[in-house]
Amino acid sequence: MTQPSLFQNLAIIGFGLMGSSLARAARRHRVAEHLVACDTDQEVCACTRRLALADLVTSDPVEAVKDADLVVLAIPVGAMGQTAALIAPHLGPGTLLSDLGSVKASVIRDVAPSLPEGVFFVPAHPVAGTERSGPEAGFAELFEGRYCVLTPGPSVPEQAVGRVESLWVRLGSQVERMDPEHHDRAMAMVSHLPHLIAYTIVATATDLEEDRLEEVIRYSAGGFRDFTRIAASDPVMWRDIFLANRDAVLEMLQRFSEDLTALQRAIRWGEGEELERVFRRTRKIRRSVIEARQAGTFKPTEEPSPPLPRDGTGPGRPG
Repeated sequence: MTQPSLFQNLAIIGFGLMGSSLARAARRHRVAEHLVACDTDQEVCACTRRLALADLVTSDPVEAVKDADLVVLAIPVGAMGQTAALIAPHLGPGTLLSDLGSVKASVIRDVAPSLPEGVFFVPAHPVAGTERSGPEAGFAELFEGRYCVLTPGPSVPEQAVGRVESLWVRLGSQVERMDPEHHDRAMAMVSHLPHLIAYTIVATATDLEEDRLEEVIRYSAGGFRDFTRIAASDPVMWRDIFLANRDAVLEMLQRFSEDLTALQRAIRWGEGEELERVFRRTRKIRRSVIEARQAGTFKPTEEPSPPLPRDGTGPGRPG
């Protein structure tokens, strides 16, 4: 039996990996009757049209949100405040606004003041992703089995939060609710710091002498290869994340620096027992990640989704 749609009109602003994956998953699971894709990059819009990922593709955020009952911001966190201010006057009463950002406190601070009465902001963070970017990188299975954290404010009605929660449950995610500051501290450790370390290690390699750098690339095994994968992530997105969550990231970076210094001392003084103790402890963490089923690699499906119906004039709103 086909499930009824959760929303009439869904507008996704930003059509990179996350936005295009959400569109694919929304189509597969009949989240909305009508889907609008928006990106200010004309090349991204052209690619989105070619892939037939939406009923309407536009570069104008104001046009995108017309008649939408759910708007999702899938853009760098540094751009959310400005975009929210642009579209806010065009959001009707009862419209839900959400996002996919990896930082929550700063996004709420930037977005909430622009919203008119009757428009409810339910911030969301699907803890999923790959190093790839662009609409061609998306795939419908990205969110399956992954956590999605919601960080609504106390004034947001339960009905509004519940509708956004239903969206992510339908897409196969495990939904949790969290205080935004708590979320940002947690993500600083499990996501932001690892990316910062990866960027640093790869940057260190690029500063080596040319012959040594060639060896690093030629003999890259699992360790360095995995760091290069993480470090290939969208530089604009991660620039904004580190700046938006700077306090929590700096706190975790300080703790990491202290632990790194302790390991450096153990290596210098030949303290093998201490090194083994640390390594055994960290091995248990890896086993816990596997047991929590958060270690899998999700890949795009080989077959593309069937194209949306068209009227011969290209994508457009249904009459």
